[in-house]
Amino acid sequence: MQCEGLVVRLMFLFVVCFCYLVDSQQTMEETILVGDDLMMGPPSPLIPPEIASHVLEGVDLCDGILRNLFLCLQINDIEPFCQDEIALYRQCAERRDKELRQRLQDSEQKLELSTPLDQAKERATQLESEVTLLERRLILASGAEGMDGFRQRWSLHGSLTDTKNRLEALKGTIRFSI
Repeated sequence: MQCEGLVVRLMFLFVVCFCYLVDSQQTMEETILVGDDLMMGPPSPLIPPEIASHVLEGVDLCDGILRNLFLCLQINDIEPFCQDEIALYRQCAERRDKELRQRLQDSEQKLELSTPLDQAKERATQLESEVTLLERRLILASGAEGMDGFRQRWSLHGSLTDTKNRLEALKGTIRFSI
């Protein structure tokens, strides 16, 4: 009789402890990714045609994953059923864009080291005017409302940031050459 009472008490303690552990664990909210989640962070960099061939060489462009995402959306018609594809594309695009930005800066520096100083200064002037134009377009886009305005500002801000980084890489090379 005493043994049965002890077993019942131990089982009761086990249930109480188990319920406490389950209740004390933090619950993770489920997040449903949508297409707009792919617009987090800067947009993909624009690659100038004169250096595109060796910048893009060997880079995973995520086209297979993107094709699978489009196929999933075509079959299922809504984003909640394509969570894996959206997450995979997002990760791949972030890796790709980081690698492309680094390769773009490296290629810009190599290109400028191989060109005469006058041409490098001319290119710097061209990039400075492109920065000015993008800044003006960004100011004009600040008046656009809604999702279209957001997309314009997002795209322009990414282009402006990439162009400024290219200009800084070029100026560093010019300073090094002088």
